[in-house]
Amino acid sequence: MQYEYLGNTGIHVSKLCFGSLTLGPLQANLAIDEGVQIIEKAVNLGVNFIDTAELYQTYSYIKKAQEKLNKNLIVATKSYSHTKKMMAASLEKARRELNRDVIDIFLLHEQESILTVKGHYEALEYLLEAKTKGKIRAVGLSTHTIKGVEAALEFSEIEIIHPIVNYRGLGILDGNIDKMLELLQKAKKIGKGIYGMKPIGGGNLISEATTALIWAFKRPELDAVAVGMQSIAEVKTNIALLKGEIPKAQYLASISAKKRKLHIEDYCEACGQCVLKCSHKALKIVEGRVLVDRNNCVLCGYCGAFCPNFCIKII
Repeated sequence: MQYEYLGNTGIHVSKLCFGSLTLGPLQANLAIDEGVQIIEKAVNLGVNFIDTAELYQTYSYIKKAQEKLNKNLIVATKSYSHTKKMMAASLEKARRELNRDVIDIFLLHEQESILTVKGHYEALEYLLEAKTKGKIRAVGLSTHTIKGVEAALEFSEIEIIHPIVNYRGLGILDGNIDKMLELLQKAKKIGKGIYGMKPIGGGNLISEATTALIWAFKRPELDAVAVGMQSIAEVKTNIALLKGEIPKAQYLASISAKKRKLHIEDYCEACGQCVLKCSHKALKIVEGRVLVDRNNCVLCGYCGAFCPNFCIKII
């Protein structure tokens, strides 16, 4: 396994970060023990870094995996909280549900621009205060935008950036991959820790996953790459690609055969909550039905968390 430091934070992580969104109720909705087995396999093969978020509802998987393995993983989590009170609750929820005194990395979730960061600055200040008390090791932001990365460059207190990065630029809301890489190079030079997300475009690049992953693993701007995994075959394939090895044919076949899509149940009442929350503008209501624009959907599954009737899932 290859390991890198996240910028100037002193946090030493595996180049492959386990993206846990895919395990939980917004995506595969695996049984806890099944999800733990997948995390366990990744850790035993050298992965020490796992990405989650309050929204993902995957703390229970990580907690049980840590207990079973008797290891403290490097855990990064995120929250949409924008006030001191809300962020205090989010941090304590993470510490309690992960059964950890210290959260390694805490990010402001999906920051769009410098205006968004300023609007959430009260929450950021709380995280910085918690860091001085030893409850957090590093703070930062996640973003799907170039302007979000520009915001991170403006704030010295933001130590880590978690941007969307894939070789086709899928999911970047306000520009292209060349501009994203240009800014990440600047961030790297001034010591920001950077770990990319969605290297295979939320599954939209699954047919060219080998090319996409190798490209991401070789990007010098990225200290680590978070890859969503929901099977042991995916874990073994991703680690083989990181090491420059040829994955076993049966693993590649099982992964390539899996086509994912956002599914909306027939009992959807078209309340519109998912449409309002989709930052990629992939959902719209037409004649009383919520329709998915497959060209814009990055299969993050975030919309499902806001559906009051649990109508949305990735299948």
